[in-house]
Amino acid sequence: MTYRSEKDIIETELEYYEYKYYNELKKGRPKVKFSDLVYRCPYCPGKCKQDYLFKELLQHASAVITSRSRSIKEKARHLALERYMRKYLDVRVHSELATKTECSKPHGDQGFVYPWKGIIANIKTEWIDGKDVGESGTRLREVLSRKGFNPVRVHPIWNRWGHSGFVIAEFKSDWAGFNNAMSMEKSFELDHCGKRDYYAATNLGDKLFGWMAHKDDYDSNVPIGVFLRKSAGVKTISGKEAEEQRQASTLVSNLTNTLEVQSLHLKQIENEYQEISASPNKLIGQKEDKLKAYNEEMKKMQQNTRDHLDKIFIEHEKVTLHLEAQKKRLEQHEKQLQQREAQNETDRRKLHDEKKMNERAAVEQKKADENFLKLTEEQKKEKEKLLRKTIRLEKKLAKQALELEVERMRGALQVMKHMGDDGYFEMKKKIIEDLNEKEKALDHMEQLNLALIIKERKTNDELQEARKELIDGLREVTARANIGVKRMGELDIKPFRTATKRKFPQEEAAEKAMVLCSQWEDYLRDPSWHPFKIIIDAGGFSEEVMNEEDEKLKNLKNEFGDEVYAAVTTALKEVNEYNPSGRYIVPELWNFKEGRKATLKEGVLHILEKWRLLKQRSR
Repeated sequence: MTYRSEKDIIETELEYYEYKYYNELKKGRPKVKFSDLVYRCPYCPGKCKQDYLFKELLQHASAVITSRSRSIKEKARHLALERYMRKYLDVRVHSELATKTECSKPHGDQGFVYPWKGIIANIKTEWIDGKDVGESGTRLREVLSRKGFNPVRVHPIWNRWGHSGFVIAEFKSDWAGFNNAMSMEKSFELDHCGKRDYYAATNLGDKLFGWMAHKDDYDSNVPIGVFLRKSAGVKTISGKEAEEQRQASTLVSNLTNTLEVQSLHLKQIENEYQEISASPNKLIGQKEDKLKAYNEEMKKMQQNTRDHLDKIFIEHEKVTLHLEAQKKRLEQHEKQLQQREAQNETDRRKLHDEKKMNERAAVEQKKADENFLKLTEEQKKEKEKLLRKTIRLEKKLAKQALELEVERMRGALQVMKHMGDDGYFEMKKKIIEDLNEKEKALDHMEQLNLALIIKERKTNDELQEARKELIDGLREVTARANIGVKRMGELDIKPFRTATKRKFPQEEAAEKAMVLCSQWEDYLRDPSWHPFKIIIDAGGFSEEVMNEEDEKLKNLKNEFGDEVYAAVTTALKEVNEYNPSGRYIVPELWNFKEGRKATLKEGVLHILEKWRLLKQRSR
């Protein structure tokens, strides 16, 4: 049995793949040639450079073959590509054609449009919505770039009916751009689609025609000539070369002047160097004199330094003794300070504890003051209610007493009539007179009571209208203040956001909070849900309180916590107080500082204060 080396195995595998890919290229499956000048490697589609000249593609294939990092299949593909190009594509002809195209620069005084431009004719157009519409310039630019002509941009030419069927391809203004424009013209001429073919053809068909823009195109009166005259000029090849030669001459002249200036500067430096080199003896003598003076100065400085060091040594001994004594005093002082520091730390702790106690006492006092103020306000309101009720009862009692007196007199008068005795005539007359007076007084009291009721209702209506206007005005104020408008029954979304951030991921928390808040707003507006119960206190008075055993509220508290529960119950109490039947939000004048319903007086004083501040600012 014979064993083959690893090298023999690799060569056999390479030959197999090369034969396989070579047969595929002969069948024309992967396309290599795209025009007379443009070739592409079918095995490297992802490279930045896609278009090659014939020689460049051969060099690319050779580089891959000789690379050590390429796989066997990649090398076999490029070996097959090189073999196919050398056998089926005439290397010599294509190399000469590429060289001729790259190096061709027409001579003479033939005029060309500059910057170099090409004309593409017979663009297919369609009549749409009253105008001609043609192919975009971007797609034509891509087509020309794939053929290796590399235009900078492509401009469609328009006339009054829309797209004229012509486009202008703009190239770079250097000789490379000129070569690209000439290559485009020759490519169209090889396909019999040049300028002469365009003007000689009787039936243009669907083919594109193209040529490089010349002076006669520039001078024409058609839309192409108008566009060229606006965007470019005309230059001859000899003129372009002369211009470049002038620029080169100017550059050479500038460089010559610079060189002369540098030469003069160099000569000046050489003269200075010769002057310095001519007097070495003089410099040596000066150096010796300076050295001698330096040595003498150094001797003096050394002697002075010794004397100074002796003085310093004596002073140092004195200072050392002084420092030793001072060190002992400082150590004693340090011990005293440590004792004081310990005492101060004890005092500081006592002071800190007293401060904390004072702060707690101040907080408790503040709470007590707030509770006292609230109780005082409630007592004041209760006194006003009792006073109004007492006045009404007194009026009612006086009226009832007067009515009873009138009825008593009427009864006495009836008794007098039945008795019929003349001795009672004077008494009867007096009773009648008293009865008339009492009836008049009763009528007057009823009229006065009715007038007071009407006036009270009118005053209440005016106060309610004023309160409503004040609420409407303050509702538009967005700045936070002590007095403002609170929407009673509105659900606060902040606790919902806090709870959902704890329970859900960050990206879902905001959406979950909105959904949960909207759901509970629907519950609040539902009249069928009434989570309240009535209790009777020790005095026999009934009171409506929140039913904490309600299933919805219990589930809400267990799932989302006390903050969300408090927000929902607060909104429930407000809507039950202000609008239990309609269950919609009611605006109310509110004292945000004290957390209660604001009086009309507080609202008016707040508006007046704002008006005074605004007046001062305007001044």
